Amino acid sequence: MEPIVTTTSGAIRGHTEAGVTRFLGVPYAAAPVGPKRFQLPEAAPAWSGVRDATEHGATCAQPPYPAPIHALLGSDYIPGDEYLNANVWTPDPAAPGLPVLVWIHGGAFVRGSNARAIYDGTAFARDGVVMVGINYRLGVSGFAELEGAPSNRGLHDQIFALRWVRENIAAFGGDPDNVTIFGESAGAMSVAALIAAPSTAGLFRRAIMQSGNGAVAADPEDARKVSAALAAELGIAPTARDFGRLGPDQLRAAQNAVALAVMTDPDPQRWGHSVIRLGGGIMSLFPVTDNDIVEGPPTEVLRAHPDRAVPLIAGTTADEFRFFTVPAGLAAAITTDTLPFVLTRYGIDPAVAQTYSAQRPDAGPAEIFNAILTDLSFRSGTYDFAEAGAATAHVYEFAWPTSLPGLGACHVLEIPFVFDTIDDAHSLTGPTPPQALADEIHAAWVAFATDGTTGWAPFTTEERTVRIFDSPESTTVTDPRATELAALREAVAAV
Repeated sequence: MEPIVTTTSGAIRGHTEAGVTRFLGVPYAAAPVGPKRFQLPEAAPAWSGVRDATEHGATCAQPPYPAPIHALLGSDYIPGDEYLNANVWTPDPAAPGLPVLVWIHGGAFVRGSNARAIYDGTAFARDGVVMVGINYRLGVSGFAELEGAPSNRGLHDQIFALRWVRENIAAFGGDPDNVTIFGESAGAMSVAALIAAPSTAGLFRRAIMQSGNGAVAADPEDARKVSAALAAELGIAPTARDFGRLGPDQLRAAQNAVALAVMTDPDPQRWGHSVIRLGGGIMSLFPVTDNDIVEGPPTEVLRAHPDRAVPLIAGTTADEFRFFTVPAGLAAAITTDTLPFVLTRYGIDPAVAQTYSAQRPDAGPAEIFNAILTDLSFRSGTYDFAEAGAATAHVYEFAWPTSLPGLGACHVLEIPFVFDTIDDAHSLTGPTPPQALADEIHAAWVAFATDGTTGWAPFTTEERTVRIFDSPESTTVTDPRATELAALREAVAAV
């Protein structure tokens, strides 16, 4: 069956299978190429006739993941200009007022797309939710701080996409007044920024942050240091005009070189304190304070503007940072001798390792490092945002460990459980992921998108309740890891 719906730009043809209809690669904005690459998004031009929407659309130009991560995730790049597009899954385009989920993918703001198999929205549509997955500008195109270009172009794309959802989702059976945004990693950090932004009121009702934080907003001067390094790599000036003359292959090569330099030499004096502290050595291009849509770190903005808060689910995996160190072999370089030096480079008083070691007596130095960086980059900032930035917050931790050696409950691992796509994720989960756990966490996301319920108590300053998703049984606990998090805050403040 090939149903047709009409959007603000024209009619599109989708495909229905097993009771779910999908529309793929639907442009929500004009192609950001040529002079438009570094400008604000514009409406997609109208088309005549019926446009086919049965194949994934293009993605923003991006480098492949390094080999060890590629083995776990694959890569996302699909060539083409019309990469500001959306995928939509719906149980029935003619249905009245279904709840809506809008997915913002991760990838450290330089990789990723809505076309990844584990982001397939079929299970959400099967369970009565219209799901939308969006692309946005990445890397230099989306987040480099350049003279002559507006800041945070990738975030502007996301807001533009949400406005497209507001105007069009009823045509797919969705309720524009019952939209929940959700994202993972860079997508979760984007969610925090969108909640805090002054221009997003009315675009969504609720939000879910998976493995992000509410602290990410680079200082403009620090962001310009990264842009200057990119320009030096290319032999040009850090201006939109000069960058706009280059093709995607040149931009990708420079982006890779600078990202590697930041990761191997996370020196705050070279890159700026905010780039190293907030990027964790993983991200070199990400949202920047612009006094427009990013008024500052989202947690701080929401403390000043509590009226912008929305009901929230926020959480992390238990062992986030292992994803970044174990596959690449970096964990092997963390020894008892090198641990203090590495922690200092990340702006952490190395004395904090004693607290983590006391709480984890069987852990080696690499495990201690990964635990500290997990808290620094994800858990601490998630808890802070939940306390300060939500009308009502429900916090979780995904604790089930993959069967792949050394990764534990690492970054990205919860995604196929949330989407109920574990059969497409064995390179990450191993061959026997527990279906019952996918059923549980997926159902919690569906319930929250439908009416804001979760099934566990909210997280407050008085009762820091956390749902631990695990197999064979999930539990609810109070203030886990309190000793370590308190010590980490003191260690960061002391440097």
